[in-house]
Amino acid sequence: MDYKIGDVVTGTITGLQPYGAFVALDANNQGLIHISEIKYGYIKNIKEAISVGDQVQVMVIDIDEFSHKISLSMRALENHSHESANKRKKFFTNSKLTIGFESLDSSMEHWVDDSLDSLKNKQ
Repeated sequence: MDYKIGDVVTGTITGLQPYGAFVALDANNQGLIHISEIKYGYIKNIKEAISVGDQVQVMVIDIDEFSHKISLSMRALENHSHESANKRKKFFTNSKLTIGFESLDSSMEHWVDDSLDSLKNKQ
């Protein structure tokens, strides 16, 4: 079978390595799912995420034109929401502080006077 980038196919995990999983797509073709393409997030041990013999649905994300090696992704088929990533971010806000150009502008005269005084004292 001829595969194209973007095809979604079902395959069987035939081997696991620390860097990814080999998937048999049919009798003549196999591909590799890099560990970063298995799922969103960090995978410490690939054997905890998938096992040999598992049937997986994957997307073809690349086909090397010279070696004809097929790169696959399970992650591309996940419905990942970016909201979960934003929940962890904390932004500093304090409405009592007045920061910005106006506060710098009003402080500038004081800073210049202090600097001039320190220069006069050195002479």
